[in-house]
Amino acid sequence: MEKQSIAVIKKLIKDGELSEEVISQLKMDERKGVQSLLKRYEKQMMKEKLLEENFFRMTEYERIAYSKECKYIAGIDEAGRGPLAGPVVAAAVILPEDFRLLGLNDSKQLNEQTRDRFCAIIKEKSVSYGISIIDNKKIDEINIFEATKLAMREAFDKLIPVPDHLLIDAVHLKQLPCTSESIIKGDARSISIAAASILAKVTRDNIMKALHKEFPDYDFASNMGYGTKHHMEKLQEVGASPYHRKSFAPVREVQV
Repeated sequence: MEKQSIAVIKKLIKDGELSEEVISQLKMDERKGVQSLLKRYEKQMMKEKLLEENFFRMTEYERIAYSKECKYIAGIDEAGRGPLAGPVVAAAVILPEDFRLLGLNDSKQLNEQTRDRFCAIIKEKSVSYGISIIDNKKIDEINIFEATKLAMREAFDKLIPVPDHLLIDAVHLKQLPCTSESIIKGDARSISIAAASILAKVTRDNIMKALHKEFPDYDFASNMGYGTKHHMEKLQEVGASPYHRKSFAPVREVQV
């Protein structure tokens, strides 16, 4: 068989038309350029295989729920329990049964560009999603744990239709109109919780970037309200902003 040009081989790879027969022929091609292309292709295929396997693993809880005749399965997660400033945000999402997004994972494991891209896909493809934002004043009033549960419940209540089953990241919610289960590190074990974690984090990060413009001293756009060295130094130097959580010890100790 006549050897194909590098350009043709690149196009076959790009179009996903590299058959096993062609791959076998390319392995016998002595051109360094061909072998380099083949090596990159095989590396990419291995990466995609691992992503496929991880995505399938993360559908286990959903598959079990579907097997019990649950039609709508929701995931719920929060962002912002630990920071010294800003709100806590929760998101709930119902994904369609055929949802597929390779690389979906705990939002903290993804870079900002990927989170933003995935967030848009999740919003577009989801059956329904809800987002709740509980500000720092409410956090100070009822404590961060209760505020987190409140945010989760509000996000859940925005879902239409009402889910048949709810997967929650590490928190127990009471008096739900459906069955539920709390999963430790659920954002890395369930695609529904992972999707919710991305919606919550992207929403909260955007809020903190907006607060940064109002109070640039604390560098909220970078630290998202967490107690970094710079943030702590600025707290001591200029005091707390109206968006700091006064019930949190490092903030209580400075002049507001």
